[in-house]
Amino acid sequence: MRVDLAGGWTDVHHFADSEGGAVLNAAITHYVRGELSQAERPLRVSYHTDIPPGAGLGASAALNVVWLALVNASLRRRLSREKLAEQAYRLEELLGVTGGKQDQYAAALGGINFLRFEGGAVHVEPLSLSNDAQRQLRERLVLTYSGESRLSGDIHERVWGGYLSGEKKVAAALKRLKGIAFEMRDALVSGDLAPLGTLLGENWECQKELHPSITNDAVEGLFRVAKGAGAVSGKACGAGGGGCLLFWCEEGAAPRAAEALADAGAQVIDFGLDREGLVVGREA
Repeated sequence: MRVDLAGGWTDVHHFADSEGGAVLNAAITHYVRGELSQAERPLRVSYHTDIPPGAGLGASAALNVVWLALVNASLRRRLSREKLAEQAYRLEELLGVTGGKQDQYAAALGGINFLRFEGGAVHVEPLSLSNDAQRQLRERLVLTYSGESRLSGDIHERVWGGYLSGEKKVAAALKRLKGIAFEMRDALVSGDLAPLGTLLGENWECQKELHPSITNDAVEGLFRVAKGAGAVSGKACGAGGGGCLLFWCEEGAAPRAAEALADAGAQVIDFGLDREGLVVGREA
């Protein structure tokens, strides 16, 4: 699965095809695991994940990547990870699911990636971070489940309805989200993570400009708790409206913020950064 650090929403075709989108995300050490059994007919495919449903971490896309990888492996087809990601996206498109492409690529590729979306094409820039930058990401980020599963389809319908009807506020927020992804990419590559707190917070403000349903009283309450315990800023993962929240904390404050969030009833999700991505044929 993944945490989207900046630029989410701009990978959806409504915006990406006309303006070009950009997303920075990181695959994390939580997974959708699948198994295909050929001992029975028809074939049996089973799945497992330890993340709550509707968390906003890209589980549904990861599941589709796993399913396609298992089926192709059973047919002895060898597809590139990028091709599997595209197939997973096309499958969701055929099912009428409105969404972007970042989740499928994170699930297939692993690592920290800067993704650009232009005219249906995806340009992948894997980021190689310094040891200090990786340490800060591990030590200063806190991921928590708000306790409320969100329905991303409903939120997508509202946001894109506003964008396609010409709401200037929505268009401006999407353009700024794209710009924030570029700026955060530059900060990570340079090893100067000082701007991350400001950029993550600005990303959240832009998310909320897309539609009022992206936040709610429960989410805002957790933001107050986190900031009171040393979080600099945060954002909702995925579409928002509940699901997981990601916070950037002052140096050394992440354990305190995590404890405060847990005391407030949120589920803190410990995670690391995953570099491997999709694994087929053995246990991940």
